[in-house]
Amino acid sequence: MISNKRISQSIRCDNDSEYLSGELISWAEKHQITMFYIQPGKPAQNTCVKRFNRTIRRKWLYLQLFDSVEHAQELATQWLRIYTNERSNTVIGGIPPKQLTQAIH
Repeated sequence: MISNKRISQSIRCDNDSEYLSGELISWAEKHQITMFYIQPGKPAQNTCVKRFNRTIRRKWLYLQLFDSVEHAQELATQWLRIYTNERSNTVIGGIPPKQLTQAIH
């Protein structure tokens, strides 16, 4: 089940059929989320998301078996916490983002 927490007011995505589906559009409207689509043939407009999605598939999704949707959500939350806080990030000198944030403050 999708949480009622407000995460974003808009979503930028490709023009692929899964993003143009009636169910997704209805869900977005119900939650007052605006859908923004990249221009056809312009994947560079969504490069960060494409890279993140590829990383999720290769480093997490392909390695998991889920017992339920809740189990998948729990594992996804754990992985995202590690990905955004604890993993080494080459862009910032190979240190974890949390460590950099603590050093700045």
